[in-house]
Amino acid sequence: MLKGKSALITGSTSGIGLGIARALAGQGCNIMLNGLGDAGKIETTRRGLETGFGVTARFHGADMTRPEEIAALVESTAAGFGGVDILVNCAGIQHTAPVEEFSPERWDAIIAVNLTSGFHTIHHALPYMRRGCWGRIINIASVHGLVASANKAAYVTAKHGLVGLTKVVALETAGSGITSNAICPGWTRTELIEPQIAARANTLGVDLEAGGRSMLAEKQPSQQFVTIEQLGQLALFLCSSGADQITGTAVPVDGGWTAQ
Repeated sequence: MLKGKSALITGSTSGIGLGIARALAGQGCNIMLNGLGDAGKIETTRRGLETGFGVTARFHGADMTRPEEIAALVESTAAGFGGVDILVNCAGIQHTAPVEEFSPERWDAIIAVNLTSGFHTIHHALPYMRRGCWGRIINIASVHGLVASANKAAYVTAKHGLVGLTKVVALETAGSGITSNAICPGWTRTELIEPQIAARANTLGVDLEAGGRSMLAEKQPSQQFVTIEQLGQLALFLCSSGADQITGTAVPVDGGWTAQ
């Protein structure tokens, strides 16, 4: 049922965003990529989606801290694909420090990328979804949208805000054919948490794998990392007709983290 639909996925040149892009492309969605990285690698990724799945894939390098560039990203998606059917807000950055040591500049950047950019993408994409009487908004909000951890003031604040935004949009679009949901992953082995694993390993004087196991032992009862593929499959379900009445939810995929 997704064949020919268009999906805009921010933060999709690597990690969870790219995994979701691949899952959607596998069901026939045309894909607008957005994110950071080496231009040559991004082009290889874009071509790989086209040749691997027989869809059209494009890339737009909008800076998620600049509202005017976000507006241009949404407009470019609509112009290229005839609309915006699926929006996945996955762009994210991280920084850890105690509140009294947290740089205001870092705070502002994390709030801008992890929360405010989601408002801007939804603001511009919703009119296209309303025209088609169908749409899917998926915000990648993290388990830290539901619970807190020390030294992550900006990240936790942004992700809690993204869950709140998800719920408001769900209420405002209820019954319209548009749904708004958040996916809240626990520890997922991506580029975003590698520095945290390295820091943990350095503190304990162990290798990276042992550092990762230590992180899992502290928070995630399953003792296993969430996989990017699992998150892609959940995103597919939320885009399916089986999820027509699932809206305003924050779905934890956390190996039991938030059950404690």
